Amino acid sequence: MTADFPELIDTRALRIAIDDSFNLIVANYGEALEIAFLPVLRMLTAMEQFLQWLPWYVVLIALTALTYQMVRNIGATVGTAVMMFLIGVIGIWDAAMATIALMLTATFLAILLGIPIGIVMSRSNPLQSVTLPVLDIMQTMPIFVYLIPFVMLFGPGKIPALLATIVFAIPPVIRLTNLGIRQVDAEVTEAMTSFGATSRQRLFIAQIPLALPTIMAGINQTTMMALSMVVIASMIGAGGLGYQVLQGIQRLEVSRGLLAGLAIVFLAIIFDRIAQAYGRRMQQHLHIGG
Repeated sequence: MTADFPELIDTRALRIAIDDSFNLIVANYGEALEIAFLPVLRMLTAMEQFLQWLPWYVVLIALTALTYQMVRNIGATVGTAVMMFLIGVIGIWDAAMATIALMLTATFLAILLGIPIGIVMSRSNPLQSVTLPVLDIMQTMPIFVYLIPFVMLFGPGKIPALLATIVFAIPPVIRLTNLGIRQVDAEVTEAMTSFGATSRQRLFIAQIPLALPTIMAGINQTTMMALSMVVIASMIGAGGLGYQVLQGIQRLEVSRGLLAGLAIVFLAIIFDRIAQAYGRRMQQHLHIGG
């Protein structure tokens, strides 16, 4: 016989109260939120349609040229070309373009929100002490939990998938922006202050450039986390390669899931190389670090 933990609160009543509160938000603000996020949906849809409209060889050449421009390595450049070509060969090019569109849009919005939050955090110890536990929760919370409120608000589709991806992917760029700015040598900022530099000048002339390698590491992690979310996001209408994996699970088709999974791995390798190489080039350009 096992000893049950004593029931200190009525958990059923608590769950009902939480659900009723959220249902009230959906009833009162759901339509307004859908209208507010309509521009984001249009941006995502336009990017997806544009990538799918471009001839396959244009996308392949563009990504290959970008890889060479960033990495300056023939082997990595040829690898990008081969991996993109294989994605087309196995017949999931359009799905891959939809995945790239979702990943790029989510990463762009996460960076747009995350870097300013990280900068504000770096200037306030009390705010950091509050925000860091929230980021810990966001990174450890099961991914499926993010889907529930967004689906309730917007219904299945691309917007809840995009928002869930942003929430899941944004913590690294916030955390590492805050860390990078805090690690800037205090003597540098003190010297600028002594020469009459304003807070804004210290931030943009010294702190952000010196913290850029750390910030770029955060952007790279955010990009990879956004890409890792595509399979889960496909469950609520995101489409793309994740939907191919989901179909493989539903139909018990190992080949479909395996090929889509390989395409996701290929994209992860390509964008990881590009992001890391760009961070190193920026660091060398600024003559900071090794």
